[in-house]
Amino acid sequence: MAPNDIIQVHIFGQEIGKIGYDPQHRRSSFQYHPSFFDSQQLNNIFPNTGIIRRTPMVQQYSQYFNDTFHGLPPQFADSLPDRFGSIIFKTWLTSKEETDISILEQLAYISNRGMGAIEYFPSKKLPKRASIDLDEIIEVLREVLDLKQNKSQSKLDSQGLTNIFKIGTSAGGARPKILISEHKRTGKIIPGDLEYSDAYHHYLVKLSLDQEEGYHREVIEYCYYFLATSVGITMMDSKLIDDKHFTTLRFDRQDGTKQHILTATGLTGWDFKNPDVSSYENLFKLSSFLRVPHTQLEELYRRMIFNVIYSNTDDHLKNHSFLYQKEKSRWSLAPAYDLTYALNPLLQVTRPSRAMSINGKRQDITLEDVLKIADDFTIKNPKGIIREVQSKKEELLHLMSSFGIPEKVIQGIEQNITNFVIN
Repeated sequence: MAPNDIIQVHIFGQEIGKIGYDPQHRRSSFQYHPSFFDSQQLNNIFPNTGIIRRTPMVQQYSQYFNDTFHGLPPQFADSLPDRFGSIIFKTWLTSKEETDISILEQLAYISNRGMGAIEYFPSKKLPKRASIDLDEIIEVLREVLDLKQNKSQSKLDSQGLTNIFKIGTSAGGARPKILISEHKRTGKIIPGDLEYSDAYHHYLVKLSLDQEEGYHREVIEYCYYFLATSVGITMMDSKLIDDKHFTTLRFDRQDGTKQHILTATGLTGWDFKNPDVSSYENLFKLSSFLRVPHTQLEELYRRMIFNVIYSNTDDHLKNHSFLYQKEKSRWSLAPAYDLTYALNPLLQVTRPSRAMSINGKRQDITLEDVLKIADDFTIKNPKGIIREVQSKKEELLHLMSSFGIPEKVIQGIEQNITNFVIN
């Protein structure tokens, strides 16, 4: 595939258009397929946020050549592997002695194996693998990390890396993740990259490679999941595998069908690394623009309060997603994910800075700051929401203790829990 080739974009079994990529002139392009455009079907799969317009003409993009979008329109950059997935992908390519690969070839390798419902063709085929062994996967992942730290190490076995890449990595994050499917009747676990039938539970697994300082970060995330759902935050059912690997059902695979999802970054082109656009005000404005039900705006407020109180500071724009409802051709707030204590609790961190600002602030968020958000977006009973969420503090501390999290770690987290004084 030449660097300036085009690639087809499919969704729900039909071609919707083509992407072009020209690295020499630093621009990409997209054009709807004429029959899809004329049909007026799915006319809201890309909301009119000023990026992909509903037009039969070729649309060109030159403003997205950075580490977040890699030159692609943001809606398609959402499909690219996350940071850890990129490490796996690049290491795998090196093992195959292929390093000069275009961004469209990366999409071709993802093909119909990625998160969400967008697919890319013609695809780069990978051999099918019928079963997996988590211990084997973890060992190869450890070798990948060791190789990254020790450049002199001999290169990894190509087949082992193929197995990792074949299983798939998720969107969003630097921690090792894989996608698996578990047969509902037999319990057999297979790679989750292609299977999406209703005969399986489809999971994203955050793997714990090593026990850091006597604890697993993934267990803390499970405790946060348990607490968040107890205060009315919608999340997919989750569990621990082997008491250490955080495992959550995928909201982009439901009822045997692929679900179309986009992150806030993918919908808008707001770079999640850019503090100028990373604010809860922008997230609420986007939700209102998408006309999500007001009850979901209230839940978004609840998520914001949870993140502030329990110091989830990594709540950036790619950690908030929206689901496309095909039957109604409208968008809704996706279930919450990546709710956890994002810092190292064994380090003394004073005034942790947030990824998302509130009332122009990233530190020392006050009651007045969060109440202003409630006033601006007509959130009912914000003080009641705050009271309910922060009343669970002792439950969180007890839960972490019951899961064997060391007391020193728990104390580190407790020091950064916010307590709002409400009259």
